[in-house]
Amino acid sequence: MKKLTIQWQRLLNDKKQTCPRCSDTGEAVRIGGLKLKNTLTELGIEVELVEKEIDLPEFSNNPLQSNSILINGKLLEEWVGGETGKSKCCDVCGSSECRTISYGENTFESIPENLIIKAGLLAAAQLIDK
Repeated sequence: MKKLTIQWQRLLNDKKQTCPRCSDTGEAVRIGGLKLKNTLTELGIEVELVEKEIDLPEFSNNPLQSNSILINGKLLEEWVGGETGKSKCCDVCGSSECRTISYGENTFESIPENLIIKAGLLAAAQLIDK
């Protein structure tokens, strides 16, 4: 069976807390991943969801790695033709400039489920071609 791996990574503090934008993205990743799993199983593609924790020292070195989604090793924004950006965050992230994604006319701080599904389907289409 072919495999589609969705890896989402985000900052977690020592109390295992994250910021609101990462929390919202996490929910979208879990729901979108489940929908992809249910759909792609019929095509012989296994969907694996990996949630990676980033600690504060890692985050401090590169805040843009938090709230990133890799699908088969490629950033979500690359799959959909979007761009990585940044904006001031809050809460656990302090005043860091954290990852955003621009797609079309919109900029997202929390990555919506429909973009996750779209990127997953584009990645799956490449697996079908192989």
